[in-house]
Amino acid sequence: MKTKTAIDIQKLEMAASRLRAMAHPMRIAIVELLTDNEKLTVTEIYVHLGIEQASASHHLNILKNKGLLESKRDGKMILYSLRIQALTKLIDCINQCGLH
Repeated sequence: MKTKTAIDIQKLEMAASRLRAMAHPMRIAIVELLTDNEKLTVTEIYVHLGIEQASASHHLNILKNKGLLESKRDGKMILYSLRIQALTKLIDCINQCGLH
């Protein structure tokens, strides 16, 4: 007799939402840039990636809203950094799928 696996729809939706947020080359580039630099401003990010400020802000907001980045105000600047635990959980989830 086959055992039915319980599916937590809320967790599934959250994982899918985070994966969609990461499924863009520019957002992957931002995560990679922040992996090499602990904290960066939006200006540092858009200059380094050679994109418009509005585009960088758009991608940063998507990543932040999905819980993959955090921001902290430092005077007039906002510094962005990775939420390592959230990214680690996302990577673990992908690894458990058995996709290579």
